Amino acid sequence: MSERETPVRTRTGAERLSADPTLAGPGRRLGLVTNYTGVMPDLSSDAAALLAAGVPLVALFGPEHGLRGTAQAGDSEPDTHDPVSGLPLHDTYRSSGRGLDAVVAAAEVDTLLFDLQDIGTRFYTYVWTMYDLLATSARLGVRFVVLDRPNPVSGLAAEGPLLDRAYGSFVGRAPIPVRHGLTAGELARHLNATAIPTEVGQPADLSVVTMEGWHRSLHADETGLPWVMPSVNIPTLDSALAYPGTGLFEGTNLSEGRGTTRPFELIGAPYVDGRWAATLNDSALSGVRFREAWFTPTFHKYAGQPVRGVQLHVTDRTTFAPVRTALAMLHTLRTLYPCEFGWRTTAAGAGGTGHRHFIDLLWGSGSLRQSVDAGKDPTPLLALAGSDSPQHPAAWAGEEVLLYPDTATAG
Repeated sequence: MSERETPVRTRTGAERLSADPTLAGPGRRLGLVTNYTGVMPDLSSDAAALLAAGVPLVALFGPEHGLRGTAQAGDSEPDTHDPVSGLPLHDTYRSSGRGLDAVVAAAEVDTLLFDLQDIGTRFYTYVWTMYDLLATSARLGVRFVVLDRPNPVSGLAAEGPLLDRAYGSFVGRAPIPVRHGLTAGELARHLNATAIPTEVGQPADLSVVTMEGWHRSLHADETGLPWVMPSVNIPTLDSALAYPGTGLFEGTNLSEGRGTTRPFELIGAPYVDGRWAATLNDSALSGVRFREAWFTPTFHKYAGQPVRGVQLHVTDRTTFAPVRTALAMLHTLRTLYPCEFGWRTTAAGAGGTGHRHFIDLLWGSGSLRQSVDAGKDPTPLLALAGSDSPQHPAAWAGEEVLLYPDTATAG
């Protein structure tokens, strides 16, 4: 049997908890942070399954996109009741600090369970919902339990520098790499040992219901679990593979493929021509080829306008380095289209004035924008643990937070 075959299907933390409710600990009033990605192997709702198993759930908490996933990026669904479980639903999106404390306190829970499907990228907001609720739990004395799920793009590689705290936002609260290489449970352990004590003065009472049958070299389609798109613009595993890199194009004046059936794989703008695909293919980037592509987004940037650009085709996902690839794409754009290429700005946010470059928030500092604008190759900015090549996540997070082996173990 080859290394990449899984003799036993991965069992998620939610599945293990439904089989053994004592794994949740001593809580009597539990709240579940979840959405439509929180499914059991038969695609039934985690909330319904946990209630049927006797887990004393009293409330649900929803993140960006809402419990049902009807909301687009940057939005959520209102407080209501879940029609499946009948439980009250509290919207956490855009709440943090004392405001989020009030939401959790009003639900009168003694334990929060977290069961959302992350995709291994710093600017994917589910992990920052987790972070904010960890901080709330530490302040309120509420236990926090992560029901772990796979990192769908595997857990053997991390890319990019750590976030500069001066650029903290809801697309990055704490110093972690762009592609972090951890599961949600592992990331919670790291944040609870580092950032949460800095913010709150003490860590939360955290535990993780680990998976069984998952190891770091597995991708989502090797776990035996069903694929449920983690959000409305990550429809496929291919989208998730590209996202740690092409998600950076949200900070540019190019379409990142929103409004198409291949978001984060199709990238383009009206000013792009065939030179971009040709130049990128000549660069011989590892594990990826570029097809010249034309597309018309149905919404978001250039809605209703034909644009020209590229589609990424990952040819070897074990060697594909999405963040390095995106930096090469940005560098060639600035070289080929110096007058047309540009950056998006966003409001500075609470307490700030004016606008900030959104790419700075996504990247975690101003260094990428400054390097590209200066015509420099931004690849050296990738340096993590002394190397600009993808590194094992232990290189930045430490071995002590890791919960899973690199490959399947005998027996």
